[in-house]
Amino acid sequence: APRAMADMFDGIVMAEQWFHGEGYQEGFTEGSHAGIAEGRRYGSLHGAKIGSEIGCYLGFALTWHCLLQKCTDEKSSKKIKALDSLLGMVQKFPYEDPTYEKLQEDLEKIRGKFKQVCSMLNIQSDFRIGTERSSLTF
Repeated sequence: APRAMADMFDGIVMAEQWFHGEGYQEGFTEGSHAGIAEGRRYGSLHGAKIGSEIGCYLGFALTWHCLLQKCTDEKSSKKIKALDSLLGMVQKFPYEDPTYEKLQEDLEKIRGKFKQVCSMLNIQSDFRIGTERSSLTF
C-alpha cells in the first residue's frame, strides 16, 4: 500500500508540473501574439506620425522654394540654400527602412534645419503636427 500511495503522489506532483508547464506555454504563446499585435499597432502609429511630420517639412520647403524662386537678392539666395539643404535631408530620409539605426538622430537634424529655415523666413516653428486631425496645430 505505501508504494501505491507514493506512486499516487508522484502522479499528482507530475500532473501539477505538467499543467504548470502547459499553462506557461499557453500563456507565453498568447502573450507573444498580443505583444506582436501591440508592437505592430504602435509601429504603425509611430510611423504614420513620422511620415506626416516629414511630409509637412517637404511640402513647406517646396512651397517656400517656389515662392522665393523669382527673388534674386542675396538674402533670398541664402534662404533658398537653406531650403535646398532641408529638401535634401528630407529626400535622403530612409522612411522605407524601419530598422534604420540613425532614424531618431536624422529626424532631430531635420527638425533643427526646419527651425533654422523658419527663423530665416520669420515664421514661428513651435507647432506640432496633430495626428488626430489632418491639420497642423499651432
